[in-house]
Amino acid sequence: MEKIKMTTPLVEMDGDEMTRVLWGMIKEKLILPFVDLKTEYYDLGLLNRNATKDQVTVDAAHAARRLGVAVKCATITPNRQRMEEYPELTEMWKSPNGTIRAILDGTAFRSPIVLPCIKPVVKNWEKPITIARHAYGDMYKAVDMTTDEPGTATLTFRGESGAEKSLTVQTVNGPAVWQGQHNKDSSIRAFARSCFQYAIAQKQDLWFSTKDTIAKVYDGEFKRIFEEEYETSYKAEFEKLGITYFYTLIDDAVARVIRSSGGFIWALKNYDGDVMSDMVAAAFGSLAMMTSVLVSPDGIMEFEASHGTVTRHYYRYLKGEKTSTNPMATIFAWSGALKRRGELDNLPELTAFGRRLEEASLETLESGVMTKDLLPLVEPGFQARGVNSEEFLDAVAARLV
Repeated sequence: MEKIKMTTPLVEMDGDEMTRVLWGMIKEKLILPFVDLKTEYYDLGLLNRNATKDQVTVDAAHAARRLGVAVKCATITPNRQRMEEYPELTEMWKSPNGTIRAILDGTAFRSPIVLPCIKPVVKNWEKPITIARHAYGDMYKAVDMTTDEPGTATLTFRGESGAEKSLTVQTVNGPAVWQGQHNKDSSIRAFARSCFQYAIAQKQDLWFSTKDTIAKVYDGEFKRIFEEEYETSYKAEFEKLGITYFYTLIDDAVARVIRSSGGFIWALKNYDGDVMSDMVAAAFGSLAMMTSVLVSPDGIMEFEASHGTVTRHYYRYLKGEKTSTNPMATIFAWSGALKRRGELDNLPELTAFGRRLEEASLETLESGVMTKDLLPLVEPGFQARGVNSEEFLDAVAARLV
């Protein structure tokens, strides 16, 4: 068959460890035989980030802003253990996801891939729950320190005008730990707009929750901006579509989510979204079945898997073992990027291929061929067999021919 032609490249951000291996396999087996793939390639593997002093991450994010669509492989964010594993590292580099999110000013929307043969742990969940995670600030851009004597900490803001605001954080009588975090009105507003626009595009209700009864000023600003954006820009469209915007405290929201049937978007601050997206993924089946797309208010999209680099499988792979690593979320990252590129460039055949890639992957799972992580999750009586990653990708490829 003739390969599908692309007119505009998408940004390809390569990654680390086992997901980097799968990345190459997915391209080789599922994309390159069918698509004349055009990408602007950036190697975000840890050693190249180190070699470029993380400039490659910044360059990749700006390329995504320029080209409008990006697809990203999972990457390592080094901690002390990783510094020991990779002694050539000159610095404990920051999360590349955090850098990209800050530059794109985007919101991460994470949604589970649902299968009839795998029922959610929460028995009344019938439809996917999408987590909209604010992707800037709070503790992810916080500064912190420890002190070892009695004293007082203050928080001071000095404006460019010379005006100052200051308040006492706390007076302590011994060693203590401190943290200062922030967010920007512009980023909160971009978060709100992305959430409302995504809800309209998906025709789904939007929930938003914080803890403004405790963080009256900090979380209160999030609540105020969301309400202002809804009332001034989105209420009419929501009412026209018959969808709702709903705010409640996060503890109440958790209880409501557990009792719900799903099928809505749940917007959360950075840390809350980080935690709840993993909870939703596990409850629906597996983090390896969780898709993620970063959406900026001006429509830039960066697709990736929600999970990490699968280190344990990578070390087995280095020993020559065949691993049964689940590639579904990474496949859906590629399919999402191809669909979006096709939409923007008016290439219906490319968009259709992205959909067909997803369908072939789901059909393979529904036929009972799956990686071994999913075997314990299937419903009793469903006939399934575990295969390694390469065998699974071959089975998907056979359905694409």
